[in-house]
Amino acid sequence: MEGRQLRPIYDALELPDTKYALNECDKLLRKHPNHYGAQALKTFILARSGRPNEALLLGQSVLSTPSAMASAHVQQGLSLAFRALGCPREEIMVYTAALAFSPNDESLHTKVFMAAARNSMFKEQHHAAVQLSKLSKQQKYVWWLVVSLLLQAKHSKDDVAAPVQLKLAERLVEKAVTDGQLTSTEELRVYLDVLDIQDKHEQMTEVMAANGQLAAMISNDPDLVTQRISLLIKIGAYDKAISAAIAALESRDNWADYKLYIGAVVALVGQAADVEAKHSLAADISSNFEKWAGVRGKARGAKLAQVALATRMHEAGHGDIAGSPEVLIWSYLAEFQQKAICYSDIMQFIVARREPSVLEYHRTQLEQRLAAARDSAANSDDAAQAWVNLEKIRYLLQALMGETDPKAWAADIEPLLKFGLGSSQARKKQPSCSDMALIASQRIIQAAFFAYSAANQREQLHSALFKALCVLESGIQLNDSSFLLKLYAIRVYLYLSCYERAQTIYDTLSIKHVQQDTLGHLIIGHGMALGCFASDMEFCYNGVTFYDRFRSKMPRDIEAVYQQGTYSNVQDFLEFQSNIVHSAQRECTHRYALRGEGFEYGNAKETLARWEEADVSSIEHTEQTLSALHDNRDVLVMGLLTPKDMAQWDLELLTRSTPMPGHDWIQAFSLIPQVMHYLVCADNESLQEKLSELTLVVDNTSGTLSRQDVLLVRGIIDVGSLYIQASDPQNGIDDQLGRLLSVIRTNVPSNELEPSLFSLSSDSIRNLSAATELFTYMLALKHALSAQRLPAANAVGIALSQLRKEALKSVNALRGWVDKNTRALVEEQWLAENDGDIFADVTRFVVGSQKQTTSMVAKAFYEGFYEDTWSDLNKKDLLK
Repeated sequence: MEGRQLRPIYDALELPDTKYALNECDKLLRKHPNHYGAQALKTFILARSGRPNEALLLGQSVLSTPSAMASAHVQQGLSLAFRALGCPREEIMVYTAALAFSPNDESLHTKVFMAAARNSMFKEQHHAAVQLSKLSKQQKYVWWLVVSLLLQAKHSKDDVAAPVQLKLAERLVEKAVTDGQLTSTEELRVYLDVLDIQDKHEQMTEVMAANGQLAAMISNDPDLVTQRISLLIKIGAYDKAISAAIAALESRDNWADYKLYIGAVVALVGQAADVEAKHSLAADISSNFEKWAGVRGKARGAKLAQVALATRMHEAGHGDIAGSPEVLIWSYLAEFQQKAICYSDIMQFIVARREPSVLEYHRTQLEQRLAAARDSAANSDDAAQAWVNLEKIRYLLQALMGETDPKAWAADIEPLLKFGLGSSQARKKQPSCSDMALIASQRIIQAAFFAYSAANQREQLHSALFKALCVLESGIQLNDSSFLLKLYAIRVYLYLSCYERAQTIYDTLSIKHVQQDTLGHLIIGHGMALGCFASDMEFCYNGVTFYDRFRSKMPRDIEAVYQQGTYSNVQDFLEFQSNIVHSAQRECTHRYALRGEGFEYGNAKETLARWEEADVSSIEHTEQTLSALHDNRDVLVMGLLTPKDMAQWDLELLTRSTPMPGHDWIQAFSLIPQVMHYLVCADNESLQEKLSELTLVVDNTSGTLSRQDVLLVRGIIDVGSLYIQASDPQNGIDDQLGRLLSVIRTNVPSNELEPSLFSLSSDSIRNLSAATELFTYMLALKHALSAQRLPAANAVGIALSQLRKEALKSVNALRGWVDKNTRALVEEQWLAENDGDIFADVTRFVVGSQKQTTSMVAKAFYEGFYEDTWSDLNKKDLLK
């Protein structure tokens, strides 16, 4: 009977048509007001429809009715609803209430376990595992119980309970071993983890040295073999660790084993009583590396291990006992410089020793090889790649030696350009040519920032960056699959305030899944800073969709770990889930989306409703919640040729068009919607509290707010303060209103100042975008004052109307100037060859052989400055 009554609702949900499903629920509830199945499904529909408060209220009402929990329809509807609402305790309460009617229902106990496991509720997970192990003799429940105890102990703050939990877990595993129930490497890893967290390393080595089935498991699992070597080192059994490492490396080529082998030998050398013993140990390991270097498939790993060994010996104070690291580095390069990965292999070892004499040795070796490599690059792909690796080393050595002369960085760029963009190999899309074009652009960018670091030289900086952009775009035209060329092009376009082309290139990167979290910072938010709100909102919504899907998918993956018995993945999955759920980029993406929605055009009623209905409680932050955020943003993805600790040579840092949003930014743009909500709701007490918090943030910012962010935040503070002042008809508002209008006027391009290409590519568009956004908030203020029938509404409305007329006049004049002058000024200013110009060779190259691409880049700026930005800004309140 109940199923037939609910069938139309289920059918509507399968379509899916939530609006129709909600109508069906209401229809059934009009006939049967106490139909708990319909109420449960309505709770789920409301949760899915973005009405969490209504859903939670209705769901808790049903949950508080014990008799309702006997229905499978109620159980399903409510559990799905609470899961969608992010209320795991309530979801567990649904299953617990249902167990009152079926106390031995294994599936219900399993649901309790999985709900707890998905949400890191380890105590509840443990309790459910206990119940399951009592109900069923299935061995998997014993392991569920062990894993639950292990997780509970790992994450416990109770120093008394944790050891007890671990001891119980250890006894359960020992019994499983005795009964022959430890049958997989996954279960063995759990056993080892239980011992490891108790620092029982000796016992772990005994387990891993066992005979029979366990021995077979370990020998067939490379990770366990490596773990055994690591354990032997932990307990100081260096001889055994060395023997185990040698045995492992005889049959495979594993870099982790090489590192452990080296670590054990270095430790023994440190303990050796005499020089002869030290040399003997070093000779033995070097001999093994030489032997393995002659084995097909092992040469690269063994040769690189020789470099790592010599470097470690030097770091430990043992000198050249295993050879000179510098000599071995160049020996390695001689053999493997034709491989693309060679530079990545060797960079860490060059960086490890930065003494002037060592760096001078490297430079001498480089100079002996570089010219020959350049001359032979056309002979083969391998020869070209060898030159690329040497050019990368040249770049690194210049940085390590503290080179700041822009001429040194710009020297010899022309051969790189000719090979990377003008050779027959380039036309064949040879990867080394794309690498060379990238190195050339990196050199141009680096030289530009050294040459034009002063504030009065920014125009020359933009000219140089434009030329770098022409090189990057030429490389992209030849090889559209080059990820790094595209990344650098995106960064430079945004630095020069040209959003549309940056967005187009970003689209071709096909950023998907977790890359939304690690790479989304490259584009999200930059459009709003440049007046391109619609395009930026699309990226924001893509990001929000990823985070929402992740929240629904990851719990299923965690459930699968338990069902499939891959227990070693549990901790990794939980950490991964926590990192994404508490991601700093997730917070930024949501705030940008909310910020963009505040910009959407609407009449007075719609605008007020938008802010009044905003769920501001979900975006409140404290110092504790901010400190819990995890920064997953990848700042190393740009393939830097220098270590990250060298800020002057860090191109990722240098090419940031705005600061990377941090805690200050997240807090500020979480508070702004709250300010507007309380303003519209006429809650002056809460409004004043939020204004004080916002003032504290902007007054103490640590540099994660851009100039335009600060302008906007202080403007919002003034908007809120103006509202509070206007709430009392006895107060005057002229001073505060005048200050706000002055801020906007100052940031709208003035008819009295001659525009320039530099002003467009630096601050003009960014300032105008911030002013437009602030005007929108002022308009919401005016609507709120009008709705509340406050006298100040008229004065604010008249002032905004006058301001709009002035802004339209100024902006239309600017747009006309852009249309008339931009293309010509790009050629006159950014492509001009000046006396003493360190980029003269670059200019001649891009203007000559890359003329078509250069024209395309110039067009991108014209379209970006003239069409794309204005098409969006003209739809906003200030310029409508």
